[in-house]
Amino acid sequence: MATARDKELSLMQHLGEFRDRLMVAAIAVVVCTVLAFTNSTTLIRILLVPVDCMFIPQFSCSGTQTHLIALSPTENFTTFLRVSLFGGIALAMPVILYEIYAYIDPALYPSERRFVRLLGLPVVLLFVLGMAFCYFVLLPGSIKFLITFGNEVIENQLRASDYLSFVTTFILGMGVVFEVPVIIYALVRVHVLQRSWLAKQRRYVFVLAFIIGAIITPTPDPFNQTLVAIPMYLLFELGMLFARFAEGPRAAS
Repeated sequence: MATARDKELSLMQHLGEFRDRLMVAAIAVVVCTVLAFTNSTTLIRILLVPVDCMFIPQFSCSGTQTHLIALSPTENFTTFLRVSLFGGIALAMPVILYEIYAYIDPALYPSERRFVRLLGLPVVLLFVLGMAFCYFVLLPGSIKFLITFGNEVIENQLRASDYLSFVTTFILGMGVVFEVPVIIYALVRVHVLQRSWLAKQRRYVFVLAFIIGAIITPTPDPFNQTLVAIPMYLLFELGMLFARFAEGPRAAS
């Protein structure tokens, strides 16, 4: 059932509100990106830690720091911008999620509104957990595999744009992927999807996980694709477990 606010807004007014909230989210990303740019050297050094510690036992990073190479005059600057944008999106994620919630809030029932508000903190925590999981668990192994593969005949010199694009896409992508359990729980809770229907889609989800894994990891090797796909499918199963507690009668407003 639509709320009074929804009845008062025309299609153009809805589009206007969507534009305004999109602008707020974009401004938040820009501000956070500028903030990240002022610390971009530190961010890049942090992203290089998996390489610096790759051959050092117990991640004791006291060795020589890795330096990336650039092959074009503009690569240094564009690479710093890319890393800053990555940091800006990560920092602005709470604002982005709030603007999404604020836009859909009028269409929710009172019980659903309370439910969505309670999901706010778990969503942010899962996003951070996903990035941390990628950085500390997935990234070191994948970087070591890629750099050392064929090193008997090929010397791997890390190009700044390629390495940082790979790392930032990988980390940000896993942050988004870790939202899967909350998304499944929420969709079942508000009766958009049924758990029984999702259970029948397991084989397709398994294949889709590998397809998304290939997109998130911009390398053709199956190793990194599997590193992303398996946790993604396990997150789907976790969401299915949570969905057991989500089904119930929809409350009236």
